[in-house]
Amino acid sequence: MRFESGVHRVQRIPVTESSGRIHTSAVTVAVLPEAEDVDIEINDNDLRIDVYRSSGNGGQSVNTTDSAVRITHVPTGLVITCQDEKSQIKNKAKALKVLRSKLLDLQISKQEQEIASSRKAQVSTGDRSAKIRTYNFPQSRVTDHRINLTSYNLDSFLVGNIDDFVQSLRIAHRNEKVNE
Repeated sequence: MRFESGVHRVQRIPVTESSGRIHTSAVTVAVLPEAEDVDIEINDNDLRIDVYRSSGNGGQSVNTTDSAVRITHVPTGLVITCQDEKSQIKNKAKALKVLRSKLLDLQISKQEQEIASSRKAQVSTGDRSAKIRTYNFPQSRVTDHRINLTSYNLDSFLVGNIDDFVQSLRIAHRNEKVNE
């Protein structure tokens, strides 16, 4: 899924559109790996953990127990809060998981920035401001603009038959690496 980061554009004619005009929508997709315990080691001395009472709508335990957790990673200044669960332990575990993912993303971003300075065109980063793929419903067309690949089988693509696109993106990525 690493090649899916970027702007995806959808062109469709809504059922409510009486004159048949095409409506265009866009969504930005970011694919982040979920960090495991082995990916990022967090030193307990680098964490400041605060507990406080949850706020907002809720039942009996919202304003009466200190179940919300705020974790500050001192070296980076990242602050993660969680008050989804009634249990402080579950909130802390959830916040640590999010913190690990954010730290991993920071680490990956730093590496990608170092690589980006020496690369001319980037295929696999989420930093693109332009569209990477268009889904055109009136023509049943999918176009990947990075590799100029078009398929006229949108329904098949939407149910998960994307192997042709993934394989072509892998080849383009590999060719780009070789050309470096």
